[in-house]
Amino acid sequence: MKENKMRYTTVSIPEPLAKKIEQRIKGTGFNSVTSFVVYVLRQTLAASSDQDKEVYSKEAEKDVKKRLKSLGYL
Repeated sequence: MKENKMRYTTVSIPEPLAKKIEQRIKGTGFNSVTSFVVYVLRQTLAASSDQDKEVYSKEAEKDVKKRLKSLGYL
């Protein structure tokens, strides 16, 4: 049976940034700059994909605007 192995790539960051990250992660659960960077990137991508989702349907948005207008807010 074939084992699913995670493949990795190399990303270069400036040394001063790597040193700042090393200082920031001291005493945390992150055991390397790489683990912190992967975490931050995953969080950023998750947040941006959440923003892409439509919170209200167009019809619901029209209804809310209509109600706000009738109350004098719009």
